[in-house]
Amino acid sequence: MKRYLFPGLCILALVFALHTMTLASGITSELPVEPVEIVTAEGGRHNFHAHIADTEETRSRGLMYVTALEDDHAMLFDFEAPRHVGMWMKHTPLSLDMLFIDQGGLITKIAQRTRPFSTRVIESGAVVRGVLEIRGGLAEELGIAPGDRVLHRVFGNLGSET
Repeated sequence: MKRYLFPGLCILALVFALHTMTLASGITSELPVEPVEIVTAEGGRHNFHAHIADTEETRSRGLMYVTALEDDHAMLFDFEAPRHVGMWMKHTPLSLDMLFIDQGGLITKIAQRTRPFSTRVIESGAVVRGVLEIRGGLAEELGIAPGDRVLHRVFGNLGSET
């Protein structure tokens, strides 16, 4: 019995360490990932692999505890119906850009470089269907601005070129 105790504890410790690293470093793997494209007013096109947060539970968790977000990754919050929303950064160690998006896919507001761990509520300022979160500062780097269009099935504009 003693002979198996140490290897068993080592395996248990390894599983726990890997689980903790997964939670701390990346987006939870059980969320579906779908392509999202942003088309800028100048004709620029930017593609993202977006983790879809479309339940109360996944929207509440968001990117909490995630410590790294690749430039081509994002999280798309689908609120299922247009409404005013408020977002916050509690338990979120990354600075993010929050793109507030109306029913048709138009970016109505961008909260740039949000402050990590903040409990200040960031209001949509208008009725929106979704919010796309990307790495903080990336919207400015890519020239993404209010008035640009987000293409995704949630906004009913897949295949739309403008």
